[in-house]
Amino acid sequence: MTKVLIVDDAVFIRIQLRNLLESNGFEVVAEAENGKVALEKIREFRPDLVTLDITMPEMNGLECMKEIKKMDFVPTVIMVSALGQEKHVQQAILNGAKGFIVKPYKNESVIKNLNKYKD
Repeated sequence: MTKVLIVDDAVFIRIQLRNLLESNGFEVVAEAENGKVALEKIREFRPDLVTLDITMPEMNGLECMKEIKKMDFVPTVIMVSALGQEKHVQQAILNGAKGFIVKPYKNESVIKNLNKYKD
């Protein structure tokens, strides 16, 4: 089963994504509210896949993506961003993200996108 880390500063988004992913055969191993906590969770849980919000306090998704690239264990990262942040998404992909999901998202498109990286 594909292990997932959900990173978003909005609790309701984390809950929504967890419910969606778990009901579609993913195992959510952890959640994080910012990039700093995400790095700790990646080291601890070694997820296969990370959904990473861009706009967060303490360490945003772009900064976090740069740090993930330096790690000896690098999970597949899918960026999550609000409409209007396309330039940030492009930057994230240049930094190693494999794809992106635009908020507000449709559940079907999230699953279709993430299934590409499922075990």
